[in-house]
Amino acid sequence: MSTPPARPRAALLLLAYLAFVSLGLPDGLLGVGWPSIRGDFDVPTEAVGWVLAAGTVGYLTSSVLAGFTLARVGVGALLAGSTLLASLALTGYSVSPVLAVLVGCALLVGLGSGAVDSGLNAYAAGTFGPRHMNWLHAFFGLGVAIGPLIMTGALSAGLTWRWGYAIVAAAQLVLAMAFVLTMRAWHRDVPASSAADAVAQAVPAGTDGGPAPTVRVPVRDTLRLPAVWSGTLAFVLCVAIEVSAGLWAFLLLTEGRGLSAAVAGGCVSAYWGSLFVGRVVQGLVAERLGAGLVLRVSLAGMAVGAALVAVPGPAVLAVLGLIVVGFAAAPVFPLLTLTTAERVGAAHADRAIGLQIGAAGTGAALVPAGLGVLIGNTSVQVLGSALLVLALALIALHEWGARRPTAGPPGRAVPAQPGSSDPQTSGPVRPVVDGR
Repeated sequence: MSTPPARPRAALLLLAYLAFVSLGLPDGLLGVGWPSIRGDFDVPTEAVGWVLAAGTVGYLTSSVLAGFTLARVGVGALLAGSTLLASLALTGYSVSPVLAVLVGCALLVGLGSGAVDSGLNAYAAGTFGPRHMNWLHAFFGLGVAIGPLIMTGALSAGLTWRWGYAIVAAAQLVLAMAFVLTMRAWHRDVPASSAADAVAQAVPAGTDGGPAPTVRVPVRDTLRLPAVWSGTLAFVLCVAIEVSAGLWAFLLLTEGRGLSAAVAGGCVSAYWGSLFVGRVVQGLVAERLGAGLVLRVSLAGMAVGAALVAVPGPAVLAVLGLIVVGFAAAPVFPLLTLTTAERVGAAHADRAIGLQIGAAGTGAALVPAGLGVLIGNTSVQVLGSALLVLALALIALHEWGARRPTAGPPGRAVPAQPGSSDPQTSGPVRPVVDGR
């Protein structure tokens, strides 16, 4: 019989919130800063694809590896090292002499951010309920909402875009030091592996007085689950919509709808702010109504908002559509993460979350970069139609996945070696990650 995980310390919860703020800050900077960056480096609009692609490679690599190695590395050490790396890379942004150097720094930011994102999501999925999971991700939305304000403030004060990244780099450094100081506390407070609960229910303890069986969960068993890959693709589409809307909204509102740069920057912050507000509000709603209903309503709302952006008309219509997209998209990412164990089985959840976070990084870079190429060769007015297509595809994928079996096998039981012990688990069955 499993026991519920202990409530995390208030200090660690606060740091987790701040870590998600720090994850969002660089994303919010790029959309407002890119017109100045491309002018400074004398590159075309679609060159943003190089920055996004480099960030994706780093993000995908570190987030997937974090999902598979989190138990060995430890949450505290992972957060401290990765946040420090991100701080150094953002400092590199602020002093980059050419686009190629900035692209290299984007790779390092991706490596740091992916590990933090994957590690914290895996930790939170085993610790928090729907309300706190949404609130945790709300702080990511808060970070992305603050990012455009930092960049807009720097540019409005007559400073260059480099100052925006320097400010965020300093904030990341302070956070990294906080993680270093609390590294051992994260290890003590990490919840018992959810895999142990699943395995304990599936494999009985030994009844002959012999050693309890060891349960191995080979990597290939995780990768064979259809639910792992349908969930992974859902994250690609979900985050592609969020980031595409935020990245290209500034260009749409200025060049496409005639708003001034200052007003458009505020509207982009309002879009990201709607993610924050939506996660705070809908975290409470999800606890009352259930994740399934909230997900379906939210997905429909994303399509409605995208349709408003796509309709030709005054700027206020596009701004309204963007805010609807942000508010509706708010609970999708955290609720999909929270329900991962229900779809794939608890023994596979950490790995699946790592893959999903990596896929989210892919969606956050490749799709917006592709839209940049499309916009550069057509018009920024195509943004709304593209968002609508992505939203409808996400609805179809979610409905398809909801009709499939939801949990994979917890693993295979094999006899334990005489005299063996596992200090990480205290139950009758110990899950062992088999790296083959």
